[in-house]
Amino acid sequence: MASNELKGFILTRRWRDAPAGTEIEYWLATDAGPVKVVLTARTSVAFVESRHRPALDAQLAAMPGLQVRELGLKTFGQGPVVGVYAKHFRQLGQLARALQAQDIPLLEADVRPHDRYLMERFITAGVRVEGGRRDGATIVDCRLGPAPDFRPVLKVVSLDIETSRHEALYSIALDGTADRVVFMLGEPPPEPAQPDGFSLVYCPTRKDMIERLNDWFERNDPDVIVGWNVIQFDLRVLQKTADDCGTQLLMGRERRPFEWRTHPGRQGYLFAPTPGRIVIDGIDALKAAVWSFPSFSLETVSQAMLGEGKAIGNAYDKMAEIERRYQEDKPALATYNIRDCELVLRIFERAKLLQFVLERAHTTGLQADKFGGSIAAFSHHYLPRMHRLGYVAPSVGEIPSKAFPGGYVMDSKPGFYDSVVVLDYKSLYPSIIRTFLVDPVGFIEGSNTSDPTRVVQGPGGTVFSREKHCLPEIVTTLWRARDEAKRVRNEPLSQALKLLMNSFAGVLGAAECRFFNPKLVSAVTLRGHEMMKLTREFVEGRGYEAIYGDTDSIFIWLRRTRTNEEAHAIAADLARDINAWWTRTLREEQGLENFLEIEFDTHYKKFFMPTIRGSDVGSKKRYAGLSADAGGKEEMVYRGLEMARSDWTPLARQFQEGLLSRIFHGEPHQAFVAGYAQSMLAGRMDDLLVYRKRLRHRLDAYQVKVPPQARAARMADEHNDRVDRPRQYQDGGWIEYVMTLNGPEPMEARRSRIDYEHYLSKQLQPIGDAILQPMGESFAALTTAQRGLF
Repeated sequence: MASNELKGFILTRRWRDAPAGTEIEYWLATDAGPVKVVLTARTSVAFVESRHRPALDAQLAAMPGLQVRELGLKTFGQGPVVGVYAKHFRQLGQLARALQAQDIPLLEADVRPHDRYLMERFITAGVRVEGGRRDGATIVDCRLGPAPDFRPVLKVVSLDIETSRHEALYSIALDGTADRVVFMLGEPPPEPAQPDGFSLVYCPTRKDMIERLNDWFERNDPDVIVGWNVIQFDLRVLQKTADDCGTQLLMGRERRPFEWRTHPGRQGYLFAPTPGRIVIDGIDALKAAVWSFPSFSLETVSQAMLGEGKAIGNAYDKMAEIERRYQEDKPALATYNIRDCELVLRIFERAKLLQFVLERAHTTGLQADKFGGSIAAFSHHYLPRMHRLGYVAPSVGEIPSKAFPGGYVMDSKPGFYDSVVVLDYKSLYPSIIRTFLVDPVGFIEGSNTSDPTRVVQGPGGTVFSREKHCLPEIVTTLWRARDEAKRVRNEPLSQALKLLMNSFAGVLGAAECRFFNPKLVSAVTLRGHEMMKLTREFVEGRGYEAIYGDTDSIFIWLRRTRTNEEAHAIAADLARDINAWWTRTLREEQGLENFLEIEFDTHYKKFFMPTIRGSDVGSKKRYAGLSADAGGKEEMVYRGLEMARSDWTPLARQFQEGLLSRIFHGEPHQAFVAGYAQSMLAGRMDDLLVYRKRLRHRLDAYQVKVPPQARAARMADEHNDRVDRPRQYQDGGWIEYVMTLNGPEPMEARRSRIDYEHYLSKQLQPIGDAILQPMGESFAALTTAQRGLF
């Protein structure tokens, strides 16, 4: 590495229009500490079809500072374009609005300067810094290039606050550095006791708390702030507190404030861009990494992942206890406060969330704390490659939105089976894109090519160029990177690459994407349909039976009971032969290299596919099985059944699990069904009768059709009003309730007797009949005697 070369990881990015031109700022984490890179006097570019040049020139006369250049680029409609270069990025927005009034699109005018600079240089998160002028920790007008292998060691702080029930700030805890501290509102006692492991600093005013917090961030200078709901609650409350106190919240680098923004489509949802630091919410990070929990509360997640929690009970107990500790035992409140910080840090460590977030940034090209963003990630990879093939991107909405086929779901054959194996196509949609050369530019090139030998025929009359395309190469690069990540056991990187590749087909089918085209996404999904049907024919030609299939998986009944070793061997042979057939067929019939790969997934010693409730038709995406791995280790698996769904009661889930487990293991089940119903009717299972459901709208939005959870929530908040507690459910959320003889009643205000008949007929009987009827039995027949006793 040259002496004047530095490698870094992009923490934050922003742009602004300065007098000399657009200025781009990147904050980097480097091995030598944080560095700010400033690129000055940058020009911005957009494109207009050459045929609109007279209208463009008329607008430019009133907009000094814009220049037009002839370029060797064209639109997807094959029209040549000119480039419009602006001294200030906002000028492009003004020009776009002026041209829009004449129905003339200014193409790519929405690509922000700091994003375009990176994407056109194939930079994602790791950068190489060369040259420039150095001024302390700032480098001005250097050159940046990609450094994909650079991984920084980041300094992380976990932040959590405690407040009154009305969000009056009581304490601020910071953990993750050597300077572990809790700032507590109040005067210190005459003989203050210091808790073990952290400093407790008393602050006479909330203004003093905010100023000490600002000083802490300047002194400790972390790269990353983590927390739980940290932006929507903790940082929001801190900002409001600072505003109310007439002071500034300066947690960014160089003592800069948050640059608050609201989400355009989610009322009240906030973003908190922070100069020089990334803010990672644990809930968002877990969801992005495809973790799933019944609830994403810190208590639920910490219990599930760490086996321990916050040590204070429900929301009402928590608020009352926080208030008591603040008034009577501030050291205990401080301990509780910093305990939340510790739990968040341990969850991040257990789930490797920080590594996942960093690898995701390396993979997508998006800022590390930006979640979602599949469309932006696609554009980051696609635009520079498309430009090099001579095209500019279309505008969003250029093609009208239209429905397209989804993944293939085979009609199921319900019932109980022995020896079912599942084969699964590895990354089906990315492998289709790669094999059949599905691509936006390739589609345009293929549609304008008359030579049939230069195109690949796709479903629905689509054709794709064999020579000019971008997406297959992007997928290939990511695929190889994932194979390497798996080889070196970098699971966070492997997961990030998998999620990105798998998002590409969905992006092509998203109307808000500039590359949206129903024909393109259909070329992927319909090819998947064709593949699954051909796979079924292949399997059944070998004498087995396909009983179900879903998008990329096929469930194969081996016709008779097989040993575990036999089933695994048959599945491996089928996968090998199917792959060989694809390789031979694609090469001989279409001259294509095969990247389709089916692999053995699971052997179910016992398998159950239910019917759609109330019919004889087999259900879809719902099944259960007793799987066995190569070593014979067994596991009960549930997909889509009540056992796997959070909107059914624990009573129903445990009943389903117990009944299926007994049947799969050949154990008597009739006595279990009768005994379970008897115990429930006798009141011995009341703790399993609780529904936990989500209010997806504001409570006042439920007017015409009021579901049970909304009725229970209204009753709960009426009770809260009576006992002078804050309302809990006006803006949605989760509610726990039971069904009583007077309807749904919340757990915190239950008055009536439980309606056991409801649970028998609405929870247990539907599950029981779905499982028992294929065996010639019924729930009612097994439980009639018990129902007469209660």
